[in-house]
Amino acid sequence: MKKKRNSLKSKSTMPMAASSSSLSSIQTRSNVYLPDECWECIFKFLINHGTDDTRGRYFHLKSLSIVSKQFLSVTNRFRSSLTIYNPTCQFFHRFSNIASLDLSYYDGDLDHLLVQISRFPLKITSLNISNQLRIPVKGLRAFSKNITTLTSLLCSNITTIYDTDILSVADFFPLLEELDLSKPTKFKFGKTAFFSAEALSLALPKLRKVNLSHNSYISNELLFHLCKNCKLLQEVTVIKCNSITISDIAADLHERPTLSSLSFSASYSDSLTSSFIDSLLSLKGLTSLDLFIMEISDELLSSIAMEGLPLTRLGLRNCAGYSYNGIFSLLSRCPCIQHLNLQTAFFLNNQHVAKLSLFLGDLISINLSRCKRLTESALFALVRNCPSLIEINMEGTSIGKESISNYNSSMDRIVNSQLKSLYLAYCDGLRDETIIRFSSIFSNLQLLDLNFCPLISNEGIG
Repeated sequence: MKKKRNSLKSKSTMPMAASSSSLSSIQTRSNVYLPDECWECIFKFLINHGTDDTRGRYFHLKSLSIVSKQFLSVTNRFRSSLTIYNPTCQFFHRFSNIASLDLSYYDGDLDHLLVQISRFPLKITSLNISNQLRIPVKGLRAFSKNITTLTSLLCSNITTIYDTDILSVADFFPLLEELDLSKPTKFKFGKTAFFSAEALSLALPKLRKVNLSHNSYISNELLFHLCKNCKLLQEVTVIKCNSITISDIAADLHERPTLSSLSFSASYSDSLTSSFIDSLLSLKGLTSLDLFIMEISDELLSSIAMEGLPLTRLGLRNCAGYSYNGIFSLLSRCPCIQHLNLQTAFFLNNQHVAKLSLFLGDLISINLSRCKRLTESALFALVRNCPSLIEINMEGTSIGKESISNYNSSMDRIVNSQLKSLYLAYCDGLRDETIIRFSSIFSNLQLLDLNFCPLISNEGIG
């Protein structure tokens, strides 16, 4: 039986509420009339100066839209993204500036819906048709005839993908820059699988991002041809693709040395090779590296450090085989890291994190979940030494088990913390007095995750 979840979120909405009320008062006066163009200027000012995050802007639009039908009409023009749940599209004429369309939650006839959408003069650049039984080829054909601006197509978690459907997609949308074919339940090839892979790569000359993750049904043939023929390819994600080995990736990377982002996983039985290290070091513009469930080595990390790759994002989730010396060597020579994921780095202790934080002045987010040896001291060292840090994940750590007297002095040295999100789920030593102290020093906190922390009470949350 799951334990009771505790969570705490806070976000001020009073300024916008007051603004909506004031605007409603202005609009309802009989002797005052402003055309839509003027209201658009007013709304733009309020939204751009009232918040700096997407969720906040959406809330402001929603608040304004309920004031009157005129305000609803005006705010609809500000919407650049739309998610459809129900089988209707009669309202598309109201959203003339939609650029991103999410149909991943739609459970009706997707072919029919796409045919209807194609009749509106829209300039959609991103389309999400994930979570469907199959790719709606008929609807996409009609969609592509009138909407020629599509550059991103997400087809994740499709029950059955056919290679002929993928070739049709490439034919319909030759300007695609992003293609997501991850997590299919089944992947069916015809008799010309090799030539289909090559044809697909040649049909997408502008492709920049491809995601083939959780796809056990395709061989490395497709990725090889994409790396070879797509000259603009920059981001490759192949997490949990059992048929793609370390040796395969090494060969693929040599075909596309201009990659800037690589996310890859291999089984622990698949040994790290010198050719993989050499091919990785050949990516002189690599800014993002995410390795998942791999047996790596200090040699790999030290080699990346010595090569001076311009990494801003590093992920070593659930990786083994490396030590503090390896990660110290890398981080001490990569001063521009903004996002760091060292999940399950069991060797890390508070002193390690304190030393590493001195090299992470640009850090924005860090994941240290399941690093059991870490306590409040590590948290305070990060916040104290990383002034740009806004998100920390320390789920499943030993936060709450350190004596309060041991870290009072550390708390006193934290000034104007910018931390907005703190994830502390599964910290079974966390108590009310600790989160109360956290709330007093992390004044900008917007999200505090306390799921499955059994010692936190309702009084503590209050």
